[in-house]
Amino acid sequence: MRANDPQRQLVLWLMYLIFFAILNETVFNVSTPEIARQFSLSAASVSWVMTIFMVFFGIGSVIYGKLADLYSLRRLIEIGTWIYCAASVLGFVGQDSYPVVVLARGLQAMGAAAIPALTFVVIARFVPEAGRGKVFGMITSIVSVSIGIGPVIGGFVSANLHWAMLFVIPLPTLIALPFLRHHIPAEEKRSGKVDIIGAVLVSAVVGLLVLYLNFMYNGYLAGLVVTAAAMVLWLRNTAEPFIDPALFRNIPFRNGVFVGMTLFSVVLGVFFLIPLMLTHVHLLGTQAIGMLLFPGAISAVFFGPFAGSLADKRGNAFVAAIGVVLLAGSMLLMSLLLGFTYWVMLVAMLANYVGFTMFQTAMINSVSQTLPAEQSGIGMGIFNLISIVAGALGTTLVGRILDGQWLNSGLLSVSTNEVGYPYSDILAVMMLV
Repeated sequence: MRANDPQRQLVLWLMYLIFFAILNETVFNVSTPEIARQFSLSAASVSWVMTIFMVFFGIGSVIYGKLADLYSLRRLIEIGTWIYCAASVLGFVGQDSYPVVVLARGLQAMGAAAIPALTFVVIARFVPEAGRGKVFGMITSIVSVSIGIGPVIGGFVSANLHWAMLFVIPLPTLIALPFLRHHIPAEEKRSGKVDIIGAVLVSAVVGLLVLYLNFMYNGYLAGLVVTAAAMVLWLRNTAEPFIDPALFRNIPFRNGVFVGMTLFSVVLGVFFLIPLMLTHVHLLGTQAIGMLLFPGAISAVFFGPFAGSLADKRGNAFVAAIGVVLLAGSMLLMSLLLGFTYWVMLVAMLANYVGFTMFQTAMINSVSQTLPAEQSGIGMGIFNLISIVAGALGTTLVGRILDGQWLNSGLLSVSTNEVGYPYSDILAVMMLV
């Protein structure tokens, strides 16, 4: 793409927008202790700052994906961005009330969810398949960098200003709207209607699933089972369902979702495990941990476009295979050598981030090619949702293992006399998955 190419300009503005949207997934992570102190909250109570964002981000991913099959992408992105920024202002103004802060985080998620969900649809719909892999690689690189740098920015702002200033960060996204209006083609409303009952049931299932994976409360599980059963019955018997069951009869799409869910759970579980491992095994502080992880996170800027270009030339399966090999090698290296020196983490996490970037790019590109145009919105929305559910699943599984609930219970057997217990065992199991 040339510098003055309209398609290039579109991709650059989408990258700008998605950076700020994804940033809010992690930018509040390191600020929760400050918020807890200000409002005298327990760890469970303050966790809602993060949990409610995950719940509504997941719900929004599916809803915007479905709406993208019926309404103008340009208009939906504008609406989502305005909701995102209005909620940010609400959170900043209402910083002295914890209920307002939680409400603002939920509304932020409902707005921000439009950006990654619709960005993937814009690319799948308007970028030719021959060059789509490179574009997905560029977007994936920005997503990885945004996730990695979020806690760094959050920690700096909280330490030097005030945690409430984090609500101001999304406001520059408004700059992108005039340019996107110019570069995203105008679309007429397509035939069809929104299945409101189906949308409510799907949203309830997503919300209860994320809540259960975060808190493991049996009440959420019971609600999830009942709601999921009602959702399946409704979607199979209504005339124009919110999610067409035929989508899951698309075997390449279904396989892509399953494989992506499995690998994303493992990798995001590792991302959750590493800081804990470095803290407890090597007694490192947050600044030192950030320095060790930053080179890997920033490497995505370079390897995302490379992975996309390679996928366009050699195929998605080839790039995904390289990614899996790098991920497995990284976990093997950490599981064997983590007790000797923490510097091994610099190399291991570099391979981990690069492998994840290559795998993610190949999977997104592959799934986009399995979807017909009329299902591109909801299909990419569902695929985008799996990264959120996978994150909750991966961190929950690792957390329960570390809490000792599954250690020596027949599900996972470890010995307590090895350096790095139980981290090396968990990494070894993840590598086998």
